[in-house]
Amino acid sequence: MSYLRFDKMLLTNLEQSLYREMLRTNKSGAYHCTTVVGCNTRKYHGLLVIPIKDMDNDNHVLLSSLDETVVQHGAAFNLGLHKYGPDQYSPKGHKYMREFNCDVVPCGIYRVGGVILSKEKVFMSFENRILIKYTLLEANSPTILRFSPFLAFRNVNELSVENYHADTSYREIDSGISMCMYQGYPTLYMQFNKPMQFISQPNWNKGIEYPMELDRGYYYKEDLFVPGYFEVPIKRGESVIFSAGVSELRSEELPKIYYEEVSKRTTRTSFFNCLKNSAQQFFNRKNAEELYLLAGYPWFKCRARDMFISLPGVSLAFDDLSGFEKIMATMIPGIRNFMNGKPIERDVQGLEEPDVLLWLMWAVQEYAKTTSAEQTWKMYGEFLKEVIEYILKQRHPNLFVHENGLLYINGWDKPVTWMNSECDGHPITPRSGYVVEFNALWYNALRFVSELAAINGDDYFSESLTFYADKVKENFAPTFWNGYYLYDFVSGDYRELSVRPNMLWAVSLRYSPLENKQKKSIVDISTKELLTPKGLRSLSPKSQNYHGTCDGSQKDRDQASYQGAVWPWLIGTYLEAYLSVYKNSGFSFAERTLIGFEEEMSLGCIGTLAEMYDGNPPFKGRGGISFAMNVAEVLRVLKILNNYNNNNI
Repeated sequence: MSYLRFDKMLLTNLEQSLYREMLRTNKSGAYHCTTVVGCNTRKYHGLLVIPIKDMDNDNHVLLSSLDETVVQHGAAFNLGLHKYGPDQYSPKGHKYMREFNCDVVPCGIYRVGGVILSKEKVFMSFENRILIKYTLLEANSPTILRFSPFLAFRNVNELSVENYHADTSYREIDSGISMCMYQGYPTLYMQFNKPMQFISQPNWNKGIEYPMELDRGYYYKEDLFVPGYFEVPIKRGESVIFSAGVSELRSEELPKIYYEEVSKRTTRTSFFNCLKNSAQQFFNRKNAEELYLLAGYPWFKCRARDMFISLPGVSLAFDDLSGFEKIMATMIPGIRNFMNGKPIERDVQGLEEPDVLLWLMWAVQEYAKTTSAEQTWKMYGEFLKEVIEYILKQRHPNLFVHENGLLYINGWDKPVTWMNSECDGHPITPRSGYVVEFNALWYNALRFVSELAAINGDDYFSESLTFYADKVKENFAPTFWNGYYLYDFVSGDYRELSVRPNMLWAVSLRYSPLENKQKKSIVDISTKELLTPKGLRSLSPKSQNYHGTCDGSQKDRDQASYQGAVWPWLIGTYLEAYLSVYKNSGFSFAERTLIGFEEEMSLGCIGTLAEMYDGNPPFKGRGGISFAMNVAEVLRVLKILNNYNNNNI
């Protein structure tokens, strides 16, 4: 049975199908994204969306869509779908869809009378190119396929309008044409694997609407240029392959290239394989030496905090040591530059944030769990010493070690934790002073590096870190414990009483500064007030600042992001904390908790997890359609449960 399969009943119901999206990437920043019925509903959607480094740091939509038309006996049946107004769709090609399957590659099946046509899409790895294979499965008479490309050549954050500056000329190439509508853009090459005829019929297709942008409060209409159409005859059982890329290929090589790409795919025939496939989409190879992780799609860049939180889940969760080590090899020189006051020279945002070094050490600890203390010290021992000493010597501009051993930050003027939404230049969720997860991570890092140093014979360094760790433990509970749970942060005489998930790291990490009774109390209150089927709420519904839905204007969405919105990635620390308290008796509960995430594989962007979800039922997905930290932490939990199960057989 197919795991990601959608039938005619769902596909022809636009109220359901338009909210199911699909995403494919080339692991170098480019992507293809649309809905399962091929109707673009966001300005970020497109068949070929690529970064153009020489122009800016954003992605650009070159080829928005490709309308296919089946022609028999002079009658044309257009399989495309575009929205032009309230409940106005044309040409309504979704009514011909019989099935959409995404187990290996996205595959749609269309039926027009006696014609059955399959359409399979592959986005090439490490190359800005999409390949689409059309196979005529059934036909009782001569058939022609007609293809009309809709061109945008624009930034993903902008929309195209008809204009006189566009270069609408084209050049004939091997089995296709090439075009470049504006200066500074790469040339787009559109080719087929067999001879075709191109009929020039230039036209601006005006007033295409993107309803998801309307919902988000943005302008939502654009004009796309259609230069004409291609015609290709096709016989029963024959396949035609279309290529759109930024370089020209030999047309006869397209079948070989297509099948080689298909052979590399991870089949999405289970919950785990869906997440593994999704995890691999976040890898972003800049060149032969530099490998990063994107924070998500469709608008995210490489962000340091997200990268280190995600790294164990998107690599170690399926034993990809090479992926982990390559990203660390990319990031360590940049971090060393930062610590030495030199230009970072790495394409990553937020490296200066005060918790980045803490998350980095946590990621290395996860590496040690997968490998060994000896290998970890060999790979990263000297670097870990540099990081610890950098923090202890107070060289970070916003991370201070106080006399009590605790870390202190200034977060009143600018958000400096993972809860980083802003409004009018000010943090919506200000967190300053002694922040609970910072100090939980700090205590854990001191113990972890101390243990590594001791195992590998560096007793002096180990003992010095033990001294600091003891001081943190001595002062952690007196600072944060309020008798029932932990304050979110403490700044002077102010103690933040809000029930938030950040306190869970003081329970879940291998080295905890808390007593068992305190741990249980924290887990129980988190279960009662924060846990949902999609992850943990960022704030308890009992708070007067709670926002149960994350919709409306940009300001409304920002207000809700960390004031009640659910973040799936928090399930990692929650379930680790739960198992640390309830041991074997908590295993079946942990397994049941993941059911809500498996349901998401066929909702939203299929096979992945959205950035956040509403805090209130039905917990609708919001924000970015695919988010690295969420996918990573659910994968990490699956590995934890697998190891837990194996160790208790």
